[in-house]
Amino acid sequence: MKLNVKAFGLAGGILWSASIFLLTWMGILGYGSQDAAGIAKSYYIGYSLTPIGSLIGAVYGFFDAGIACILFAFLYNKFAPKQ
Repeated sequence: MKLNVKAFGLAGGILWSASIFLLTWMGILGYGSQDAAGIAKSYYIGYSLTPIGSLIGAVYGFFDAGIACILFAFLYNKFAPKQ
């Protein structure tokens, strides 16, 4: 079975983008740990625990995970055993 590279990348990008967005808003509202936002801040330039930071993190997250998922699906299709 082959993976659809574009669909896998888009799904991964949307999922991670939404996760970063919600993680940021949970931190802004005082729920959960702010340590997770601190980790994201070290990877994503311009990201902060603010409403604007949630949008910046969502954009970074979309491209970050989207590219990673595209690469994963491409490599999976290339090296998966043929049936």
